[in-house]
Parts: sequence; C-alpha cells; structure tokens
Amino acid sequence: MTETRPIISIENVSKRFGQVVTAVDDVSLEIQEGEFFALLGPSGCGKTTLLRMLAGFEIPSEGSIRIDGQDMEGVDPNRRPVNMVFQSYAVFPHMKVFDNVGYGLRVTGVSKGEIKDRVEEALALVQLDGFGERDPGQLSGGQRQRVALARALVKHPRVLLLDEPLSALDAKLRAAMQLELVRLQNTVGITFIIVTHDQDEALSMADRVAVMESGKVRQIAAPGDLYEYPSSRFVADFIGKMNLFEGRVESSGGGVLEVSISGLGRLEVPHDGEASGDIGIAVRPEKLRISMEKPALPCICFPAVLDNVAYHGGESHMFFTTDSGAQLTATKQNDTRTGAPIESGQRLWVSWIAGDTLVLVA
Repeated sequence: MTETRPIISIENVSKRFGQVVTAVDDVSLEIQEGEFFALLGPSGCGKTTLLRMLAGFEIPSEGSIRIDGQDMEGVDPNRRPVNMVFQSYAVFPHMKVFDNVGYGLRVTGVSKGEIKDRVEEALALVQLDGFGERDPGQLSGGQRQRVALARALVKHPRVLLLDEPLSALDAKLRAAMQLELVRLQNTVGITFIIVTHDQDEALSMADRVAVMESGKVRQIAAPGDLYEYPSSRFVADFIGKMNLFEGRVESSGGGVLEVSISGLGRLEVPHDGEASGDIGIAVRPEKLRISMEKPALPCICFPAVLDNVAYHGGESHMFFTTDSGAQLTATKQNDTRTGAPIESGQRLWVSWIAGDTLVLVA
C-alpha cells in the first residue's frame, strides 16, 4: 500500500461508563485513507465502543478523535463524514429497496433526480441492479445486508464503519460476503473500518488489524505479521491455534535463548533481543511435523503418544502427549485420499524447526 495521510487519528482516547467500567483505555492509533482496517477482539474488549465514538454515538471521556483532519469534539453524528452499517442491518421493512437506499438523501433535501441516479449507482455497486421495487421481506439475509451497504454508500462517506456486519449470516454466505466487501472496498476506494470478533474474518479482509483486550490495543499489524509475529501471549493465543508454554530463561547470548519448560525440558531457540526470567514459548500447530522415526535433521523433537485425531475435511488436528506429560497439537493437511492411517495410541515423533519457535516476553 502506498503511503497516504491518515484519515482518522485517535489520540489517547478513553471511555468510561460510571466509576467502574473503562470500556476503552488510552487508545492511540491512525488509520490511513483508503485502508481496510479491522478492530478485532473478544466480546467486551471495547472495539464496538471505539467504533461508536468514531460515529459520534458515544463521547470520549478523554482524548481526541480527528476525521479527515477535523476534530470531532462537539460534531453531531449526522455531520460527520462517516456512515455506519449495523449488525442488525436496520433495513426499514415498510419501504421498497429503492426507498430504503435513498432515505438518507431524501431527508437531507437532495433532489429527486439526483436521488434516482445515486441510488441506482449504489445498488449497482452492491450487485442489486433491478431490485429497487422489491420489499425487504422478499430478500435473503445476504441481500438485506447489501441493501444496508448501499444505503451507507449512497451518501458518499469518507469512512464506512461496519459493526459485526456479517455475524447474522450462515457460514457459507458469510465467506461469500467477505469477498464481496473486499471487492466493494477496492471499487469505491474509501476507508472501511470493521469491528469483528472473528479472527478469520479480520485476517482475510483487512489491510491491518488492531487486536484489543480489556479496552487496550495490544498490537496493530498486517494480517501475516500478526499471525507469524504476535507481540504477546494474548495475541498469540487469540489469533489462530497455538501451542503455548510458560518457560524460564536459563541463559541468553549469541542470538540464542536456553529456556526451561515444564514437560518439554530445556530448549535452545533463536532470539535476537534481550530476555530474562519468565517468558512464553509458542509454536503454531501447522509448523509441527509428525514422523515414525526420530528426525535426522536438526530440530526440536519429542517422542509422544497420539491421544486423538479430529477430522476437519481438508485438515486434521492431532493431539499428543509427550513422554514428559506436555500437550502438543499438530495440524495435518489431508492432501491425499490414500496413505497409512495414523491412529490414537500410536507412539510417534513430533518435531519443529527451532526458527519457527515464538518467544513472547509480554
């Protein structure tokens, strides 16, 4: 992505409800113009509250928000250069699709001729050409979501805010709509900010992702960097599946850490930074390799018993217990129809390349 000026600047923003609940805690971040940005985290982490502050539905207790260079303090929601698509779609059931999409233009006094042109343009963008005279009750869930998107886009906002927009759809339609949202964002070229608790959704759609926990932003990164280089135990455990262990540094130097881990013993792992005391050691399940014999190449390896295999179509999750009692999970791609079956109770070797080990100091 080419370097552009930030369209949104959030500086030291906090939001408290009463004296007890701090929903958003000293958040600072910038979002670039034309970026697809995701706020990701578990329920109650503050992501929706932060989105509502951008929209103007909540007022920050502290800090400032600038959108398109303008300070939003005292600016009403209807005067902000943003539009919001809600989880519930909020499509008016008593209005035709055309009237639903054009409602915001009509109440602001736009002429009938311009409304017609802009509504038809918006419906074409979301691939609902010819649907203008239909009732919302005649539409599928995915089509109603497209109507909500068209109604937001018809006002030509600088930023589109999406609050869990796909959560009400079934899995297959949700996957299709993820691709549709990316296509739509590329077509219109405006900034999209999506709130989601679904990591796959965030990783597959966004240019960058902010992971939130307990009102704080724990890490902001591109999806690949977030997955391969998490900055903390929370991010490592929240994004994807992970084998995560608590360890203690025994020695450090020359780009290598010697770490003691209960159930795994002493491991030597590459690490360029400083580390001491208690740390986290992690490795992704897909990085693990399974073999009948002890690997000959240099690697970290353990004899282990296969406890269970969970079949997931294209892949299987394999759960092991090492001879020292540690639990390991490996992911095996089911890329052939034939092959020697691996069954529970077998003794196997579980290994991974030392460079695939993550060292988590936070």
